[in-house]
Amino acid sequence: MPPADAKKIVYLFGAGATNAELSHIGEDVTEVGLLISDVTRRVTIKASETPGFLSPHRMFLERAADSSNIELFISLIEDNAYDIANASGVVDRLKELVEADIKNILTAERLAAFVLHKALFELHDKNENELLIGIISLNYDTVLDDAYKLFHGDPDYFSDKAGSQVPKLLKLHGSFNWDDIEANGRRRRIPIIPVGINKNYLRLPYSFIWGRALEVLAACDILRVIGCSLSQNDVQLIDLLFKAHNQKGSPIEIQIISSEVTGQAIRSKYDFFPKITTAEKIEDTLLPEVKKGTNVFKEWLRAKGTKVLKEESRIASTIYLKKVIL
Repeated sequence: MPPADAKKIVYLFGAGATNAELSHIGEDVTEVGLLISDVTRRVTIKASETPGFLSPHRMFLERAADSSNIELFISLIEDNAYDIANASGVVDRLKELVEADIKNILTAERLAAFVLHKALFELHDKNENELLIGIISLNYDTVLDDAYKLFHGDPDYFSDKAGSQVPKLLKLHGSFNWDDIEANGRRRRIPIIPVGINKNYLRLPYSFIWGRALEVLAACDILRVIGCSLSQNDVQLIDLLFKAHNQKGSPIEIQIISSEVTGQAIRSKYDFFPKITTAEKIEDTLLPEVKKGTNVFKEWLRAKGTKVLKEESRIASTIYLKKVIL
């Protein structure tokens, strides 16, 4: 059990965290990456192969393949539904293609080889100086969920058990595995918050999930952001971080575990947050130099795991960390 003065830690995961898993097992993420730009390219090409799809507005579809943001593209179609025939059907089809694309990348074989998320939970299991209180995810996939189960059992997504010391797993946009799940005492399908800028979080269970996310963020000392660019498309997320700072009444250190370029861009966009720390400044010199193309999630795990465990014999006794460190 961590001491009373242990740092309280929360993680925020974006698609780049799953990308890091793919990269770690040797996949070419320029082809099978899950960043929104990668998904956009594959989905729009697939959609353009469908005769009559988005006709007579195919000029937008053809250009969207070169875009980095299918969320904005989908939102524009929704906002201009009065001017686009069968707009709702077009949007639904694009959302279906996004889900199919992600699931097609995350095959059972690839998922079985993933180790970084598992190593992260194992690290916290061994770390006596930090207390993991929450894990927040923007991803629909279940990579994080599967790793969580190994150390904390099945996630309790939709309720809050008083006195529980188990860290909360909070999926802000929902999950592909919520097709038949118990929530509020009955089994049902919980629709995901679909891609697009116009997201609605006011209905249950999302109002609860977002409220709980605010609570854990306001309680933490450090928020580690892994594989997430804090896109301005997700203005509600930025608002959530702003509210958490206000509720806490003191700065939250936001550690950006991504490339230095990404970290500097985030700090520049959101410099009103007082303690944004880029990768090369985390814990002074934990990662003294982050070279272009580095798998930062993996390298941070290696450095942090080595610092926490210290002895090679302790590292060798782990299940997942040793696959990252040794």
